[in-house]
Amino acid sequence: MNKYIRLSSLCFLFTLCIFQAHGDKKTKSPAYEAYIEKYKILAVKQQKEYKIPASIILAQGLLESAAGSSRLARLGNNHFGIKCKDEWRGGRMYHDDDAKDECFRTYKSVEESYTDHSLFLAKRKYYVSLFDLNIHDYKGWAYGLQQCGYATDKSYGAKLVNIIETYELYKYDKAMIIERTPVIDDIYEIKINAPGYNGKHPSAVNWRRRILETNEIHYIEAQENDTYEFIAYDTRMSLKRLLKYNDTTSEQKLKKGDRIYLQAKRKYASKKDNPIHVVKDGESLHSISQLYGMKLKSIYRLNKIKDSYTPKPGDTLKVHK
Repeated sequence: MNKYIRLSSLCFLFTLCIFQAHGDKKTKSPAYEAYIEKYKILAVKQQKEYKIPASIILAQGLLESAAGSSRLARLGNNHFGIKCKDEWRGGRMYHDDDAKDECFRTYKSVEESYTDHSLFLAKRKYYVSLFDLNIHDYKGWAYGLQQCGYATDKSYGAKLVNIIETYELYKYDKAMIIERTPVIDDIYEIKINAPGYNGKHPSAVNWRRRILETNEIHYIEAQENDTYEFIAYDTRMSLKRLLKYNDTTSEQKLKKGDRIYLQAKRKYASKKDNPIHVVKDGESLHSISQLYGMKLKSIYRLNKIKDSYTPKPGDTLKVHK
């Protein structure tokens, strides 16, 4: 048995309740789903650096910290129940576990806890055999952790597998980290080959979307054969919200280079723009509103025009006051 880590009684009681609630129907806990959404990117980063399956990292974090609600997690950012021991020189807190007032490590952030957990597995001889397993073999890792003495609970491996399969955490083992843009945090941080996705994205392999800005609003440009559905999938944004931001419907065909806004458009064009727009051949009121990052209804109101109006080349339209 590995003496470094054991489940706290509070964590155990919480997770026991979760699994009793799940039963064979695999009912999902909102607390578990919120935890996964919050830390999935962090888990994938750890997988990339330390070769530990993201599914295993998330499942252990959920189980050990009671989805972030345990005392150790709340007060010490300790999501994996790691005890102090002689080599620890960082923060510490005391908590009743197998004995009274046992010493547990504390961290400045949850990220530090995740990294320490990865190092704990990667640098100890107890777990060296696990790193010979396929990164997608979550069952091998789950039962291997139990056999290597990670926890005294004889059903520990089965509980990890249950969590992974209930919440489809295995999909994060196939995730790829996409280079972060400094413009919008996290929006392109991760791409997942999720179950049910047909993979027919026109740029499904090694895709990149560059984030641009106009009128202090972020947008991307449509690629060849792009659709709003593809863009909603890529950006993890609801299709309904994406369409609302762009004053359109899912039936609207996109052309390469069309602007698709990732935030609500402004009431008017930027003051830096010429207040008068001269309509060019092929332009519509919608395309003009997309050009300036302004709401379509604002063009109607600002120019006091009716729904029946169709712009003609040479017409002039106000785009801001």
